[in-house]
Amino acid sequence: MFGTLFLVLMACGSAVLAGPSIGVLGIGLCFGLILICLCYCIGNISGCHVNPAVSFAMWISGRMSAKEFGIYVIAQLLGAAVGAAFLFWFVEMGGPEFVFGGTTPSSGNYLAANVCQPGVSQGMALFVEILFTMVFVLVILGATDPKKGAGKFSGLAIGIALGLVNIVGIPVDNCSVNPARSFGPALFSSNAWPDFWVMVVGPLVGAALAVFVYTLIFRPTPQIEADI
Repeated sequence: MFGTLFLVLMACGSAVLAGPSIGVLGIGLCFGLILICLCYCIGNISGCHVNPAVSFAMWISGRMSAKEFGIYVIAQLLGAAVGAAFLFWFVEMGGPEFVFGGTTPSSGNYLAANVCQPGVSQGMALFVEILFTMVFVLVILGATDPKKGAGKFSGLAIGIALGLVNIVGIPVDNCSVNPARSFGPALFSSNAWPDFWVMVVGPLVGAALAVFVYTLIFRPTPQIEADI
């Protein structure tokens, strides 16, 4: 819960509080940096999922039980809601001279909510969310594999992957790949709900595809003994 809280607060906060200064590249880097920090902070406690799509992948791949998956998702959604509430509080306290990013009050869009950007159809956004989540979760599955993983460097690989997909995906729909990250800001953004299903279905389908591809690639194959 605390991990997802700080992910939303710091990552979405980078767009809302500093977006006009750092741009898409800076925002994407902030998403990656906060996840790297969280991986090394709470990874040894909970695995640092902070993302229902990641927990879903772990569940269907047999790395966690259905009960654990349900508890994780509840905690992630609660954390995202609290993190977004803090961020909304900052916006409400800000003066007229402060230039916020990721907010369009006239359209009801606050806190860098995940919405299809001008010229982007829901179909395009869904396709992007599926593919980008698949890439992100593939990195997680590989980096944290008990036998073939990256060990102490796994958090670095995972954070870089999140930063990469955000840098590319933000111009499309502000990049979700995480239903909890979408849920928190949507609570304070009335125009986010029509596209919210994309931010749930896309990441879950992408996570399932990542598990399928990873299992296919690393499926044990029988050793063929050479004739002597």
